[in-house]
Amino acid sequence: MKLFGNEFGTVSDSLLLVGGRTPVVGRTATGAAAPCLTGRRDVLARPLYKRGGACYNRGMKRIYLLGSCNADCTIRAPYVPQAGETLKGSDFMLTAGGKGANQAYACANLGGDVHMAGCVGRDPFGDMLLKSLRDAGADVSHLRRSSRNTGVALIAVIDGDNRILLDEGANGEVTAADAEALLREARAGDIFMTQLEIPLPAAEAALRLAKARGLFTILNPAPAAEAACGCIKYVDLITPNETELAILSKKTGIEEGCRRLLEMGAGTVLATLGKDGSLCYGRDAAEKIAAVDAGKVVDTTAAGDTFCGALAVKLAEGRSVAEAARFASLCAGITVTRRGAQVSIPTRAEAEARARSLGLPL
Repeated sequence: MKLFGNEFGTVSDSLLLVGGRTPVVGRTATGAAAPCLTGRRDVLARPLYKRGGACYNRGMKRIYLLGSCNADCTIRAPYVPQAGETLKGSDFMLTAGGKGANQAYACANLGGDVHMAGCVGRDPFGDMLLKSLRDAGADVSHLRRSSRNTGVALIAVIDGDNRILLDEGANGEVTAADAEALLREARAGDIFMTQLEIPLPAAEAALRLAKARGLFTILNPAPAAEAACGCIKYVDLITPNETELAILSKKTGIEEGCRRLLEMGAGTVLATLGKDGSLCYGRDAAEKIAAVDAGKVVDTTAAGDTFCGALAVKLAEGRSVAEAARFASLCAGITVTRRGAQVSIPTRAEAEARARSLGLPL
């Protein structure tokens, strides 16, 4: 995987299929299955996208994701209530969320071929999550149903920033067996991504397995815990925010923390710094990636997950980590201008239109 290089292929217009908000599955004008550009016999068609004759998923790698699924209950509040205080809020929303599901949704919405494994309850919240992911185009055939309740996140949004209280519910039943089932058809060079809202033993086992099979592994270490340090040696790319970086590295400086994660075995560190953008820190080079101001910040709930999903999509297309991070910054910048989790994540068409309006390279 390149850190700062560039790679992009083109195909003829005859292989083009373009959808509206949701990608159109690859079929020719006559309705026949479009040629498989990946060389895999098990895939007759993939979502295809065009920009100036370029097909985004010519040879695109698959993205495999093991992670959490939550129902997000969001309410605006003027401030953080004190102990024993009842505070009047506003603008309640019930939406599909969870770090894993949000990242899978972002991957699918932005044109990736994403396959997710995890666990939801046999309840209306689980139904909502499965429908949301399917509608975006994600493969959810490895998402199990459980007798436990679907995970729930209670989110208070105060001046655009969020405070979250989480009940893991069925997410607590995710195991290494889920990773094994998910990665059964994975190939070397595919992308694997996970987070820490599922049990740590499952996340670590999944990273170890994916690494052993030659996949490019991504860890979004949220919520961070010192116990997760054992995962880092299996990680090609880790994406901590400033707080997570400090917890894992036990260092106070950003660059010092990044260096420490490299010493612990990470291939590359992409530290997200909020309004200050991100820092792509490798063994031989580092690059600061600017944040993208796409409008007034309304809700930051899914910003980090959008960033990770967009990052994985560009890496699957063969872009460098730095190039992928620039696209991820754009998509996250759009997400924070909207309320909610998955409902705030832009489509590929929306992201590219905003890039053009802001004069950003695609």
